[in-house]
Amino acid sequence: MKDTFTSGCRVLLIALVGLAVTGAAFVTGFGAGAVVAPLSPALSSTGLEPPRWLPLPTATPTVSLEPSEEEGEAFDLFWEVWHILEEEYYGTLPDEKEMTYGAIRGVLDTLDDQNTVFFDPDMAAIMREDMSGSFEGIGAFVRMREDGRLMIAAPIEGQPAEAAGLRAGDIVLEADGVLLEGMNVYEAIQHIRGPEGSFVRLKILREDTAEPFIVEIERASIPMPTVDAEMLDGGIAYVKLYEFNSLASAQLKSTLEELLNESPRGLIFDLRNNPGGFLDEAVNVTSQFISEGMVLIERFSDETEEVYEARAGGLALEVPLVVLVNGGSASASEIVAGAIQDSGRGTLIGETTFGKGSVQMLHNLRDNSELRVTIARWFTPDGRLIHGEGLEPDIVVELTSEDLDANRDPQLDRAVEYLLDGQ
Repeated sequence: MKDTFTSGCRVLLIALVGLAVTGAAFVTGFGAGAVVAPLSPALSSTGLEPPRWLPLPTATPTVSLEPSEEEGEAFDLFWEVWHILEEEYYGTLPDEKEMTYGAIRGVLDTLDDQNTVFFDPDMAAIMREDMSGSFEGIGAFVRMREDGRLMIAAPIEGQPAEAAGLRAGDIVLEADGVLLEGMNVYEAIQHIRGPEGSFVRLKILREDTAEPFIVEIERASIPMPTVDAEMLDGGIAYVKLYEFNSLASAQLKSTLEELLNESPRGLIFDLRNNPGGFLDEAVNVTSQFISEGMVLIERFSDETEEVYEARAGGLALEVPLVVLVNGGSASASEIVAGAIQDSGRGTLIGETTFGKGSVQMLHNLRDNSELRVTIARWFTPDGRLIHGEGLEPDIVVELTSEDLDANRDPQLDRAVEYLLDGQ
């Protein structure tokens, strides 16, 4: 079975659970995992970060399982090496399945595309588990930095990672003595996630500490929220969307109905640290704020493109709107924020977004492993490429480690000020 999804930055939840998508167009955030296991986008979800998704009708191409004559000749060399290793290698070889998986990963590494990826059955199962809505892990969003280090994007409020004192920006060097640097995010989160009631020892490097330190965390079952909301002082409505799972637009619409009944003076839509999710949900969410026009453009390697338009039935079409974004806002989050910015419907406040916008076809393979293949990239309605660039907010407000330590949120404060004062 194959599915399409858009991969954003890949941030996963440290709940340490994986992102699972079947039969759907998918937009993930960072390449990170939720260490909730996983943190996706950052916060994606792996217990990590969030993503779950709604199926889109997608053509399923036919893939030939029989090699051509040229392919057969090319692989003669592979088998020649394989058999030499079997006969001559001094040491213990992995079993044939692990060698096959290693060969597949080696081929994918040559593509230099972190979003075209292979998951063995165990990791694929973790990704599918993420669809259940709760995970067993430490409860944090994580992402892999460019230097190959796993970083806490954000601990989940009220969960073990936060209780243990982990902060956004912390680097996870080791899990139970296993060095995580150099792993991909999915491999790393497998060492952090685990059953409820078990413990994991993390070696943490923090910017303001001279030496790494150990934090022992008891894993728990982590329920993944989709939407949070409240009325702030001054009559400002506030909504936070954690991920674009299959429930996102429905829960957002229900929440907006309640908030709009309060006749708010303005609305703050918080997409910070939202790693992405289903492409269809991104369109549905955008349509709550934009009544008509383009939401995104999807462009393929053959230069064809597909345009996604806003859908009828939006609720928050006129209320003054601010969208909060940061470096953890990826993929589906960038689709929504980009459409709102290009249409002039709302003002973006915060920090430059992650900058990831590619579309993958998901293949469920014969042994329950998964292959995700990049097939397209998406652009904002004005034709802006987000991949590798990100969205620049209309009003830039940084959130520093000192702000986090003092429990301050200058980005939220600026959004409230903007809606109350109009500037």
